[in-house]
Amino acid sequence: MKTAFQRLFDRSPTSMVEAPGRVNLIGEHTDYNGGFVLPTLIPQKTLVHLAPRKDRKVQLSTMDRDGHMRRFTYQIGEEHAQDAWGDYIQGLTWLYAREGINVQGFDALITSHVPMGAGLSSSAALLVAFSRALREAFSLSLTDVQIALLCQRVENEFVGARVGIMDQMAISLGDHNHALFLDTRDLSTRLIPLPWNKMDLFVINSGVRHRLSEGGGYNSRRSECEEACHLLGVKQLRDITDPDRLGSLPQLYQKRARHVVTENQRVLEAVEALQNGDMLRLGKLMQESHLSMRDDYEVSVPEIDILVEESLREPGVFGARLTGGGFGGSIVGICEPKQALLVAKHIVERARQRFDETPTILVPESF
Repeated sequence: MKTAFQRLFDRSPTSMVEAPGRVNLIGEHTDYNGGFVLPTLIPQKTLVHLAPRKDRKVQLSTMDRDGHMRRFTYQIGEEHAQDAWGDYIQGLTWLYAREGINVQGFDALITSHVPMGAGLSSSAALLVAFSRALREAFSLSLTDVQIALLCQRVENEFVGARVGIMDQMAISLGDHNHALFLDTRDLSTRLIPLPWNKMDLFVINSGVRHRLSEGGGYNSRRSECEEACHLLGVKQLRDITDPDRLGSLPQLYQKRARHVVTENQRVLEAVEALQNGDMLRLGKLMQESHLSMRDDYEVSVPEIDILVEESLREPGVFGARLTGGGFGGSIVGICEPKQALLVAKHIVERARQRFDETPTILVPESF
């Protein structure tokens, strides 16, 4: 019986790789400010089946959410952004050529279970998975960190989303039983064990989709942080550790900078809380993080706020917050051990009565 790849391309793939999505426990909008982040991985993955060609043609296929096969074709050396899903792969081959990384054409089938627009890094999962497939197919001497950096550049320079480095590093270097404590200034990392005997994790998608490449709020937040740095005379907001130093800024820039400065401190305290098994403290930090993103950084939406409110009403929940870039997406929360699915079901049932979108449980239902 032929596989989907064989039916599409009349041959077998030579590379079959995958990359997971990620959820950020805490440390939002700090990565492009040189700060600290604390993500972990989720069960949903993006899979890439790939076979090299002898010419410069690239043929991509993927299944959309309605079960229809979508195709994207281009020639290496003729890449141009089209505001389409194939731009991510075009961006990779475009950047590889600029960096002197040699690849030929290829056929590829993409299967993704990481929901798009949910704040769980579907684009980074696609880029990392594809980079791994190209590394294997063309025997490229790229490290996992190099792959992460190249994938970030694709989003920044080709797709037009000014994302930081957290997602790519988390997906490249993380695992499911640890949080990845990452210093985005020097890219140093430390794996922090997740104490499953003291906590459980839930992720709920609000149903409100976001697209970071559309610019708007996300890119403007980054520009506002850069202007705050200019006014403060520092290279990055990471250089500020005392929120009192922000008092001279105009109100808008003060709010944006205050979120970043206080969020960096919350990440450091969250690492300590995890290491001490102090889930009450971690939960409180997550709640403070959400309020800061809602009020100072202004990236939350009513549906997300409702999900967080309903989470905190549920017995056994330590804390919950918006995760990802914002303007939609998902929440992440922690609760008593082995209670996440029951807790998440209760939250979703109540939230459905308060807004029109259809929230869905992503974790732990997929474990």
